[in-house]
Amino acid sequence: MIYLDNSATTKPCKEAVDTMALALTQLWANPSALYSFGFDAAKALRTARGQVAKALGAEPDRVFFTSGGTEADNWALFGAAKRFGKKHKHIISTAVEHHAVLNTLKELEAQGFEVTYLQPDSEGNITPEALKGALRKDTFLVSVMMVNNETGAVMPIEKMAKLTHRMCPDAIFHTDAVQGFLKIPFAAKSLGADLISISAHKVHGAKGAGALYISPRLKSFPPYLYGGGQESSFRSGTEAMPAIIGFGAACEAVAATFREDIIREKALIDYLAEKLAALPGVQINGCHQAPHILSVAIPGIPTQNSINILQDRGIYVSAGSACAKGHRSHTLTAMGIAPEVMDGAFRISICRDTTQDELDALVHVIETEILPRIH
Repeated sequence: MIYLDNSATTKPCKEAVDTMALALTQLWANPSALYSFGFDAAKALRTARGQVAKALGAEPDRVFFTSGGTEADNWALFGAAKRFGKKHKHIISTAVEHHAVLNTLKELEAQGFEVTYLQPDSEGNITPEALKGALRKDTFLVSVMMVNNETGAVMPIEKMAKLTHRMCPDAIFHTDAVQGFLKIPFAAKSLGADLISISAHKVHGAKGAGALYISPRLKSFPPYLYGGGQESSFRSGTEAMPAIIGFGAACEAVAATFREDIIREKALIDYLAEKLAALPGVQINGCHQAPHILSVAIPGIPTQNSINILQDRGIYVSAGSACAKGHRSHTLTAMGIAPEVMDGAFRISICRDTTQDELDALVHVIETEILPRIH
């Protein structure tokens, strides 16, 4: 099997699997329990928080566990609206966000908030200048993704956060960093974002865990779930220990070789882009700045046909965002990509385990079995 859909999910690493097994067999007590068995679980929880925080470049007490990136995005946006909603009504985001952000914004619009959606250029980029032109006195929230999950475009988050805070000192800046965390270098302490969403299963952890970083700059922020007071009363509910401590183990393992991995991955994705661009009938969509994502189109061959042919050869790619099925890509639409190109588009996303031989096998099948079918 050649798995090239790592932006949808990654294979849990051995370190995460082993740690999760430990949680299920030996550390299965409730970490809130007031006896030694519970204390052991609580210690494991603290260790995981420290591991995630270190990989994120954050203070451990500013990292709060969630069920995943979608929950972290929802908490960030709804929390900001709850904090400022009585006096400010304007939000800025982009037209190429993940649906965890876009659909939350739709709900906020239904509640009376106004949202300005910044549009990308033909490569998928959005500039600080575009943000500057949209900021207003009543802007209380800016939410811009760090890395686009379909094209690999990398947004200038640090510059955007500084601009937002300079022009609107009280506004909150949020970034969905699910595709950026342990994929491109950044540190929460210096990035400037007030809220950062991340997810375990994109970095070789398990599904079911994520986190929201809340900057010390936010003196207060509304809780997301109410109950027993877990996660410093921000997100009540007994912690999903296996997924969380697996998240921590994955962060520690991936961070250990992070710099070397992204250099190798970027070389591989550039190699693949060059190989595919040389084939008549293949189009590269966007700028693929991130080291792990490439959007490709073969106009004249429906996306599902290409996916099926590749699957028959044991190669797995994606139609685009795995979280948004049944319609044309909103990202490619916003970029102005022609409908016939979008209808033949698919995403290739690699990870630290991907090899050049696997990419060569992909190119071979596209060249010999897919392209000949163009009429």
